[in-house]
Amino acid sequence: MALSIDLNCDMGESFGPWAMGNDTEVLPLITSANIACGFHAGDPATMRKTVAAALSHGVSLGAHPGLPDLVGFGRRNMDISPQQAYDIVVVQVGAMAATAASQGARLHHVKAHGALYNMAVGNLSLARALAEAVRDVDRSLVFYALASSDMAKVAEDVGLTVAHEVFADRSYQPNGSLTPRSRPEAMITDPQVSIRQVLKMAKDGCVTAVDGTDVEVRADTLCIHGDQPGAVVFAKAIRQALKEAGIEVKPVAGASGVVSA
Repeated sequence: MALSIDLNCDMGESFGPWAMGNDTEVLPLITSANIACGFHAGDPATMRKTVAAALSHGVSLGAHPGLPDLVGFGRRNMDISPQQAYDIVVVQVGAMAATAASQGARLHHVKAHGALYNMAVGNLSLARALAEAVRDVDRSLVFYALASSDMAKVAEDVGLTVAHEVFADRSYQPNGSLTPRSRPEAMITDPQVSIRQVLKMAKDGCVTAVDGTDVEVRADTLCIHGDQPGAVVFAKAIRQALKEAGIEVKPVAGASGVVSA
């Protein structure tokens, strides 16, 4: 069977007059969009416009809930309880589902943003709260989680379909976690280095960590950060490399075995 992978990107992160990311140029190159829901970024108008743009390109719709931290762009840790995490995810996923429904569409997946995502990777109670929130809103939604992590296992335990996520532009630690953004080696800025990492994850099921060791990962979906300088160049280069390697780019199938529209 041919190899395949989903390409996802965080989008809709502009707010009022403040513009973020390269959504217009990146959308034709991806298969799944993670759309900000207003807590860490985005606003109702941006949500509506991003949903419409994604639909025009046949891109699967995802909610991208984050911490209530506009100033910090949701990338600062907050001391929140599992119940609080559950509540903010329910509200954000519900808002995005309604935005999609207003345009005759349905959500396909949910991917937590920034610090909320990373906190859940290391905190099983928080991970379970996020997964249960998604399940309680709509158990057919696909839950995007860090590849081969306990976060992914918890989501599977609560009955969700899980897409194991890998990253094209982030380096990895020996335990399979992402290198914190505070470290200089966290971001991969060379497209060729990124392509080598992507192909190794997709074809060999492993990634080389910063210490040179190989870590096993399951690559169902690949994240490209739309707010990174050169995001369009990255996306084009990666798509071409995947094509040349015979790896099909397509959305992750949902609980029913098909992609939500």
